[in-house]
Amino acid sequence: MNDKMFCFQCEQTAGCRGCTGAAGVCGKKADTAQLQDRLTGALIGLARAVSGNDDLVTEETHRLVLEGLFTTVTNVNFNNETITALTECIHAEKQRMVPACACCAASCGRTDDYDMQNLWGAQEDIRSLKSLILFGIRGMAAYAYHAAVLGYHDDRIDDFLLTALAVLGEDALGMEELLPTVMKVGEVNLICMELLDRANTETYGNPVPTEVSLGVDAGPFIVISGHDLYDLKQLLEQTADRGINIYTHGEMLPAHGYPELKKYPHLRGNFGTAWQNQQKEFASLPAPVLFTTNCLMPPKESYADRVFTTEVVSYPEIVHIGADENGKKDFTPVIEKALELGGYKEAQQFTGINGGTRVMTGFARNAVLTAAPAVIEAVKAGTIRHFFLVGGCDGARSGRNYYTEFVKQTPTDTVVLTLACGKYRFNDLDAGTVAGLPRIMELGQCNDAYSAIRVAMALAEAFGCGVNDLPLSMVLSWYEQKAVCILLTLLHLGIKNILLGPTLPAFVSPNVLAFLVEHYNIAPVSTPEEDLAKLLG
Repeated sequence: MNDKMFCFQCEQTAGCRGCTGAAGVCGKKADTAQLQDRLTGALIGLARAVSGNDDLVTEETHRLVLEGLFTTVTNVNFNNETITALTECIHAEKQRMVPACACCAASCGRTDDYDMQNLWGAQEDIRSLKSLILFGIRGMAAYAYHAAVLGYHDDRIDDFLLTALAVLGEDALGMEELLPTVMKVGEVNLICMELLDRANTETYGNPVPTEVSLGVDAGPFIVISGHDLYDLKQLLEQTADRGINIYTHGEMLPAHGYPELKKYPHLRGNFGTAWQNQQKEFASLPAPVLFTTNCLMPPKESYADRVFTTEVVSYPEIVHIGADENGKKDFTPVIEKALELGGYKEAQQFTGINGGTRVMTGFARNAVLTAAPAVIEAVKAGTIRHFFLVGGCDGARSGRNYYTEFVKQTPTDTVVLTLACGKYRFNDLDAGTVAGLPRIMELGQCNDAYSAIRVAMALAEAFGCGVNDLPLSMVLSWYEQKAVCILLTLLHLGIKNILLGPTLPAFVSPNVLAFLVEHYNIAPVSTPEEDLAKLLG
């Protein structure tokens, strides 16, 4: 392998054009990026092998597709060994389907691994549309993976992922042929988000509004980061009555709202602010950190011995906690590290970015819709003038303080709905109440965009109008691939006038952007003052 890479799938990509040197801005090295491309090419080869062999597709085939796509999401896997091993498993699965191709001297090429350089070197509009498909299904696969962990599946999702991968391998397709697949990503991702919502709520109950402390008690504790609630459930079970407290980090904050998780008294609070601050906030942490999904940054030497990974998350020389054939995990190494480190000798009070010591979570669709009659009356009476959905991914690039300032400047007769890790920019603000409700209502993780969609649709039905006619504005931030599939879902639903920032995706070509502007009136964020004046005007 050479010492160069190409990657532009996340918002922080170098120069808003692409990471092309020896390492990406995320810390992923060139050889790792190339192995991830090889893994993706193997998945495309597997998808092409499925054609005509549908009867040979098994649960293992679909599992490999989910795991392979999820592994290539930003900040998930930095480990060449595990990426290579997964690629070899995909090769073995493909060979099982078409064993004759392994010895055929005149291969048709249909089941060969796809060369990703064909995609990255394609005409810019083709590359743009294929990137939307690829990055969108990577995000969707992450959601489907979490649902599968809880035993929830949908054939429509599994089948479409294979179909979309096969489309990526067709180099002769033009814009007109690719656009339907781009929009289909949004349609199927809506099914996927509904599936994960059902998996979480049927397993852990409907979230309820919950106040969460940002302080840490004295004594041993564990910080758990990522998105996977089942990992948290197992950790809570294994630490019960052990004198160890559990603190969430990043996108695990919404776990505090689920009845089946909040019933554990040693689920104490939330540690830290945005995920990109972890290298600073974990540096002197007297406790282990367990990463369950993406959000991992290359650990600094000062705390690398206290980091553990599980699921598809992997980093060289970091202890990984695997699962048995039933999906059960033994977190003993993490627990022993917590007891060894001992935690803080005295209770610590930490604050959010804006100085707050407590945050709220749990305003998912069930909680908001329960209050819908009062909300509707407040809108009719003029008590609530406007709703803003300010959410999405957070990141390190400058300019993201826009979202903090935007929320600070929203009028007192407006409501701010928020979700995903972008909320850490402002969720510790005391914005007061309106019509008896908190002005800032946190809906959950990024996949809980489904809650926001359900709330918007319920309001539209109540007022007898379309979603685009509601006093509702979407001001979104993006960082990685799950934001891509959510955006495509909003477009599939016909939602217009979305403001997107802090920068537009590097993989969206001028012609594709023009299409999105013409059909959906997508626009970049400007300044809080200008955007508020426009949205409220």
